[in-house]
Amino acid sequence: MTKEQKNEVIEVLKEKFSQYNNFYITDTESLTVAQVGTLRRACFDKQVEMKVAKNTLIKKALESLDGQKYAGIYDSLHNVTALMFSENPKEPAMIISSFRKNSGNEKPVLKAAFINGDIYAGDNQLKALTQIKTKNELIGEVIGLLQSPAKRVLAALLHHHEQKAQGIAPVVETAAPIVEAPVAEAPAVEDAPAAEPTAE
Repeated sequence: MTKEQKNEVIEVLKEKFSQYNNFYITDTESLTVAQVGTLRRACFDKQVEMKVAKNTLIKKALESLDGQKYAGIYDSLHNVTALMFSENPKEPAMIISSFRKNSGNEKPVLKAAFINGDIYAGDNQLKALTQIKTKNELIGEVIGLLQSPAKRVLAALLHHHEQKAQGIAPVVETAAPIVEAPVAEAPAVEDAPAAEPTAE
């Protein structure tokens, strides 16, 4: 590879690292050409960009962007490296897990992942990354929490309306003791005189 070609690769990588807040560094060594093709198709189907590059060029691209920010992943740049770029932070982890399960292979191995500024190093982080919450999932949970009190109020109002329509008086709870009003005694009614027998 000429110097010009190397510089081109570095520029392409810089563009990708700048474009995506999430990327995975994986080891695809020992995978066959067919297996790599299957992995690429799985990535394509999930809008994940997969790129294979030399570790030295990857490191140079990262260092030229922000050497300190990416310092924690330099130790992961060894053996054959395939990069996975994704808008969804957990999609590459799901792809890797699914690929391993379907192929019965331990590759690709997760060497490191950079997720919204946080670094996850080591293959033992893969399971945790498959369970990470996406931005849309977090927004959905927040909306659900905000809607819960409103839903309870609406349900109570609807229940009250239904009871009223059915003529059922609502039970009103009160902290004050209920004092029963004295019931006025009805005036005594004198017995009416017995009717006189009539002559037959």
